[in-house]
Amino acid sequence: MTLINDYAPLLLRIFLVVLFPFSALDKIVNWHSAMKQAGDIPFKPTMLVVSIIVEFVTPVCIVAGWHDRLAAFILAGFCVITAVLFHQFWRFPDFWRFKGGEGLEHFWEFLKNFGLVGGLGLIVLAPRTLPVSEVMQHPLASTHVVGPQAGSPIVPAP
Repeated sequence: MTLINDYAPLLLRIFLVVLFPFSALDKIVNWHSAMKQAGDIPFKPTMLVVSIIVEFVTPVCIVAGWHDRLAAFILAGFCVITAVLFHQFWRFPDFWRFKGGEGLEHFWEFLKNFGLVGGLGLIVLAPRTLPVSEVMQHPLASTHVVGPQAGSPIVPAP
């Protein structure tokens, strides 16, 4: 159990950020396609290079635990910006029919980005992970999610 306790946080961090270096590599390999996808944003080549750097550097920092909170904050901001600029599902007329199409695809990408923001936010606000053994001992335990006790366990009344 010690091995699992020791490596579970590392594995979870890897799972959370694994897609970003591949996304950066895809932008490099398919530069012209990435430029086209960037649309009309100002300083397109510079912004693309910045996004490649963010997608390569911040995951390494998060996995290595080196300035991980700052890196997670930056990467979360990157995900918000990406969702709002590049996944504007509301602009596609087909989205409002709630059937397949480009609008629905962007809707799911938008939500996935915000799901990543949630996971990255936990790195920023709650970087310490419970030992797996504690989770196994109390699998149905709950946690305060708001107020001054946020993050602490809910202790049932005797």
